[in-house]
Order: sequence, then structure tokens, then C-alpha cells
Amino acid sequence: MKKILIGSDKSGFPLKEVIKEHLSERGYEVCDCGTTDLEEPMGFFIVAPNAAQKIQNKEFERAILICGTGMGMAVVANKYQGVYAAVCENTYAAEKCRAINDANVLTLGGWITGEVAGCAIADKFLETGFTENLEEWRQDFLRNAREKVKEIEASIYR
Repeated sequence: MKKILIGSDKSGFPLKEVIKEHLSERGYEVCDCGTTDLEEPMGFFIVAPNAAQKIQNKEFERAILICGTGMGMAVVANKYQGVYAAVCENTYAAEKCRAINDANVLTLGGWITGEVAGCAIADKFLETGFTENLEEWRQDFLRNAREKVKEIEASIYR
């Protein structure tokens, strides 16, 4: 996967710009669905739905969303069926949100996460696969759990 969706509100804009450049340098095609001009910023409640709908429609497999704390983006993105957003403040959390929870949206806090850490977190999120580096019994358990979560989700979104 070399195509990634990224977006931010005003509070996440500086970190988003750094991560966007970092990912472009690493060969990713980066599509920005959020604030691109600080004179006309978009709120997290606009950016997160833009991204979530693109994930739902399978235009993108994964997205990175950045607001002040990462929490607003996660709350809104998680309202959409098939979108699993996780707030991560370190590389360990980014690895585990992918390996254990199969998260497809990483959310970061521009007020919380520094530039170097933000790039490392984004890299870990993008490089880790579902059940990667886990014991076989845990992989089986998590694949089953993912299906159960989808069943729960389907019952809610009838």
C-alpha cells in the first residue's frame, strides 16, 4: 500500500504537513482531505467524515487524521461503519492498534505529538499488518474477534 489519506484541522496542521512530507519522501502517494490553508481551516467534524467516507468506499485502505488531541478525529471517524480509528501517542500503540485491532485510521494530537515521534508513529502504523508478529493462537483468536466485531457492527448499522 503506497497510497495514504491524510487530513487535519487547524490544530493538527503543522504536524500533518511534516508527516505528509515525510511520507511523500518515502514514496507514498499522499492525498490531503483536510485543512490546506490556515486562512480557511476545516473543523475536525468536517475532516473526519471526509476521510471516513473514503475509507468506507474503499478509495483508501488507511488514513491519518490529526487534530489537537487526536480524540475528536477518532470520535467522529468511529461513527462510520467499517472505520476503526485509534488515537496513538507512541509507536508501540501504533503497532498494536494494527496488529491486534486492525485499525485503519490513525489519529494523532498536534498539541501532544512532536514531529519526529509523529513520523515514527505514522511509519509503524503503515508498516504493521493485522496479527503481525503474534503467536498463532493469538492470530486465530484475533481473526475470530474481528469477525465478531463486524457482526456487532452490522447489527447496529442495519
